[in-house]
Amino acid sequence: MLDPARRAEAAELLRAAQRDRAPVDPLATIWPEIDATDAYEIQLLNIRERVRNENVTVHGHKVGLSSTVMQQMMGVDEPDYGHLLSDMVLTEGTPVDLGRYCQPRIEVEIGYVLGRSLPGEGCTTADVLAATEYVVPSIELIDSRIKDWKIGIADTIADNASSAGVLLGAARVRPADLDPADVAAVLYRGDEEIARGNTSAVLGDPTEAVAWLARKVASYGVRLEAGHVVLPGSCTRAVDVRPGDGFRAEFAGLGPVSIAFLRAERPPGVHSTGHRRAGNRIRH
Repeated sequence: MLDPARRAEAAELLRAAQRDRAPVDPLATIWPEIDATDAYEIQLLNIRERVRNENVTVHGHKVGLSSTVMQQMMGVDEPDYGHLLSDMVLTEGTPVDLGRYCQPRIEVEIGYVLGRSLPGEGCTTADVLAATEYVVPSIELIDSRIKDWKIGIADTIADNASSAGVLLGAARVRPADLDPADVAAVLYRGDEEIARGNTSAVLGDPTEAVAWLARKVASYGVRLEAGHVVLPGSCTRAVDVRPGDGFRAEFAGLGPVSIAFLRAERPPGVHSTGHRRAGNRIRH
């Protein structure tokens, strides 16, 4: 386990990687003693920093590692989670600038939009369905501030569960009008089918992933609140994004959602956040 000073150092390392679009070595390479508790505290340090200083708010949460295969790969027996912030919300029809990210990928999943807050400890799938105003088709943009996606469980948790963006489709369907545990999805790049899956891949029922999340965050004094978006986990494999790519996901009974990416273009000498470097300083 790390002491508070090393947790703060790790948080700053990830902030710098995000700011500079320069992924860093896996955290366990730098701090072999790091564990999941450290990683969640590091994540929270950076979320609080951004909310305090960057005029952003918590828009919702995402669940990661929600399939048995991914949990086995990471050597864990439960999912993880991250925060969705207001500046991560993407708009369908507006191309996304790849220059904002390090090594982005997309995932396909349904989203739950809460009409009222969820209970914490003891939250059930019935509670989730009763509180969900509607289910939506969504594409999650994930990214890693760790080099080459060589992540362990501590890396992805500390790095906000590799969160980067969320885009919701136009459809709004009440959970009573479909079975969230059995929604087939197909992902296309252009006109080519590249992945397909079913929401049953998410813990057998993605609603259970939302209930798990409500119980998990309660241990940190957090509730999933009315108006929040909750992403329960992908029902397809993650797909790398290339400049100029356009994707469309089709959900049975729910409809489509699409996302397109611009080619990243930066003038010489201009930092990816729009600041120009002068020596080791950033000149605004």
